[in-house]
Amino acid sequence: MSRILVLGGTGFLGGPVSARLRELPGATVLYGGRAAAGGRGAPDLAVDLGKVPVDVLAGGLTALAPDVVVNCAGLAAGPASALAAVNTRGAAALCEALAAAVPAARLVQLGSAAEYGPGVPGTALAESAAARPAEVYGATKLAGTLAVAGSGLDAVVLRVFNPVGAGAPASGLPGRLATAFRGAPPGGSVMTGDLGAYRDFVDVRDVAEAVALAATATGPLPPVVNVGSGQATLVRDLAVELAGLCGFGGRITESGAGSERSAGVSWVRADIALAADALGWQPLRTLHDALAALCHATAPTAGAPA
Repeated sequence: MSRILVLGGTGFLGGPVSARLRELPGATVLYGGRAAAGGRGAPDLAVDLGKVPVDVLAGGLTALAPDVVVNCAGLAAGPASALAAVNTRGAAALCEALAAAVPAARLVQLGSAAEYGPGVPGTALAESAAARPAEVYGATKLAGTLAVAGSGLDAVVLRVFNPVGAGAPASGLPGRLATAFRGAPPGGSVMTGDLGAYRDFVDVRDVAEAVALAATATGPLPPVVNVGSGQATLVRDLAVELAGLCGFGGRITESGAGSERSAGVSWVRADIALAADALGWQPLRTLHDALAALCHATAPTAGAPA
């Protein structure tokens, strides 16, 4: 019997991760978060990682005695102070609390491809690539990764590239486009930033499978493992396909340089060889599968924490 605590278990990534973990034989899945969400009622561990004192968090972990902790909690948009509190301070506080309360537990931390910054066109980013985040979000996620890697815990950071699927938040381009396409009048126009960049998009259900494999793997894991599709997709092509799936037949108008999170990053593609070697993982779903799930899902809330 394995007790798995999922922090941020009702968010865009946390929801599919929790669902997959509940399928593991003999697993008891517990939830940690700031408040009741997703129809689950009160969380097993009421906690805001951006604010909770380490000793209080350690006390909660001692009471729950998890064998594995999966940290899906994160913030993708907002002021720098909020991003740092959740993505950096939260990860560091979690590591300190785990070391004090349940030092033998495995920690699976969800990182981000934004930690790398821009890739070299035509090449794939391996875990050994230099981390040069181009904006605050990536910098705060990288600091969280460094806190995990230096904690001395049995820990792995799954560096997730561009996740797509049902519930994708409007703080990211796919979720924002899906919301715009669904709400546009027939024959209308949807305005976007520049769509000329290349990104590595991965289905959230494949991310959830990688988490399940990391949570149950025997023996130590590498400190960082990429989770992506291994393919670079022109964002403009994604927009066109998503528009068709959502039944939008109007005009897509590009204007400006795109979001701050994407500024200066024209190419991103993951090298996923280590995920295959260390976890036995590979993506099973196509981008079409992910976009179809996104298009037919309920419109998400902008800027919500993961």
